Amino acid sequence: MALNKTVMGAINFIAMVVSIPIIGAGIWLATQQDNACVQILQWPIIIFGVVVLLVAIAGFIGAFCRITWLLLVYLVAMLILIVLLGCLVGFIYMVTIRGSGHLEPNRSYLEYHLDDFSGFLRHRVQSSFKWDLIRSCLSSSSMCAELNQSFRMAQDFFTAPITPLQSGCCKPPTLCGYTFVNPTYWIMPINNGADMDCLKWNNDQTQLCYGCDSCKAGLLESLKNQWRKADIILLLSLIALISIYMIAFCVFRNAKTEKLFDKYKQAQPQPYV
Repeated sequence: MALNKTVMGAINFIAMVVSIPIIGAGIWLATQQDNACVQILQWPIIIFGVVVLLVAIAGFIGAFCRITWLLLVYLVAMLILIVLLGCLVGFIYMVTIRGSGHLEPNRSYLEYHLDDFSGFLRHRVQSSFKWDLIRSCLSSSSMCAELNQSFRMAQDFFTAPITPLQSGCCKPPTLCGYTFVNPTYWIMPINNGADMDCLKWNNDQTQLCYGCDSCKAGLLESLKNQWRKADIILLLSLIALISIYMIAFCVFRNAKTEKLFDKYKQAQPQPYV
């Protein structure tokens, strides 16, 4: 029993440690500007990590204080959390499986189309009310101004590895045929009706292409990349929690079996000497 107590305590301590990367993944997403503007995934992950931590603490206390009902609550709660985490990992994978960049002639950076992404992600940016809030958040950043400071010549800009957000929001789409002056100032062609985004471009530094579908697509590409990184952390945490749970369940079951066996031995009549 003393060994089981020590093992259960150690297992729950490891579960407490596993909650840290889950919380860290949520905090990391919250520090990314595009995720901070959209605010979809970071807080659910942070809250989930905190709940895992609290459940692990309950199991730790139950193991060292030998509180059977608390250990039962721990086992049930952790099983539910494992199922929920598995669903979350699968959900993130499914909504980020679609979407990729497209190469344009004589350009090193990629451009993005809104229709390439999953319906869930598109829904987050297609509402005019939601996009106005996101647009205001994005336009208050310095991501486009940084391009003007970094690139003076057209060829340098065309061969630059700019981010998906910068590609979609800070310049007009390549197919529009605009003439480069600087990364955020372009001369309109005579015929610019190739795409609706061509008409939405504005050299006003507070407007640019923040109203374009290409900006929405660039945002979704950035979200997708960051969510995939967070999903890897969640997947590894899920594997660790499943392993911890299986060990904890076996230890708890063995402890209950030993307890029942001891009661059985005590109930047996002692032989006369």
